[in-house]
Amino acid sequence: MKLIIMGAPGSGKGTQATLICKKHKLAHISTGDLLRKNIADGTELGKQAKAFMDAGKLVPDDLVIALLKARIEQPDCKDGFLLDGFPRTEAQADALGKIVSVDKALNLETDLDKLADRMASRRACPKCGYTTSVQAAPDGKCKECGETLTIRDDDKREVVENRLKVYNANTAPLVEYYKAAGVLVSIDGMQAIDAVNADIEAALK
Repeated sequence: MKLIIMGAPGSGKGTQATLICKKHKLAHISTGDLLRKNIADGTELGKQAKAFMDAGKLVPDDLVIALLKARIEQPDCKDGFLLDGFPRTEAQADALGKIVSVDKALNLETDLDKLADRMASRRACPKCGYTTSVQAAPDGKCKECGETLTIRDDDKREVVENRLKVYNANTAPLVEYYKAAGVLVSIDGMQAIDAVNADIEAALK
């Protein structure tokens, strides 16, 4: 199976990706992780990507596609893989289509206002990394180690709203793109984790 998972920031995409890959023994390919690994390993493509990132520029599509192509050719992708965080635009989807055919594009549908509320209520422990919500920790303390919980910069309301706006403008058109290709599966991403996963499994049968 060659899958793509799509969804707005905070939609639970990472959680579902982990569950799917574990159950179906698929390679989980996150473009962010892929870039970091190539940079850490000092590969030729990694050096090129680092030059763009150091200059504060986006890594060009052709370079990301070259990294992906090299990753897909690894032995652990032989039985399939799941792409998480790519493609983000129609141009990237076109480029991806030239190197691999996608079996299913899983789209986690979410209410962006409720998502913004959910993300803005997230709190993290600066000491042990435990994450929870304001509602689940009314005393503002980490239940693992007792440290005072903090809000991450990228969970601040104005940052969250901006990230969702950018997602909507760039990535939402991909829903139509993959619908036209006949491979889109839309799942209600506002359900509990188990329910979302059950719907995904039903769609993959």
